[in-house]
Amino acid sequence: MNGTNTSAINIVKQFWQLMATNNFHSVTAILSDDFLLEWPQSNERIRGGNNFALMNVEYPANGLWTFTINRLIGSVSEAVSDVSITAGVQCMRAVSFFTVTNGKISRIVEYWPEAYPAPANRQHLVEPIN
Repeated sequence: MNGTNTSAINIVKQFWQLMATNNFHSVTAILSDDFLLEWPQSNERIRGGNNFALMNVEYPANGLWTFTINRLIGSVSEAVSDVSITAGVQCMRAVSFFTVTNGKISRIVEYWPEAYPAPANRQHLVEPIN
C-alpha cells in the first residue's frame, strides 16, 4: 500500500487505522524520513516520525484513543480529514491537511478547533446540529 501510485486518501485511511491501534510507533512505517507535523494554533512543529510517536505516547490520556473519520477527501498527493478523537473523558476534533510524497506522509498541518456555545443573538436563525 505504500507504492507511489497509491492515493493520499488510502494512505490517510491507513494512518488513522494505525493510530487506532494505539501503537503510535507503528504509524512511522507510513511517514517519510523528513516528516513534519505543524500545529499553527500553538506555533509548534514536530520533526520526524519518532518524535511524532513519542508525542502521542506521552500525551496524557484517560484510556485508549479512538478515531472516527467524519470526512476524508483528497487526490493522489493531498488529503484532508475531519476526525473525532476520544480517550476516556477527552473528546476532541482535528482537521488535518496531509501531503503525500512517494507513497508516504511527508507533512501534516493540523487544526484542533474547540467547541463553543452558539451566541444568543442568532438563536432565531439557527438550529443545533445534533
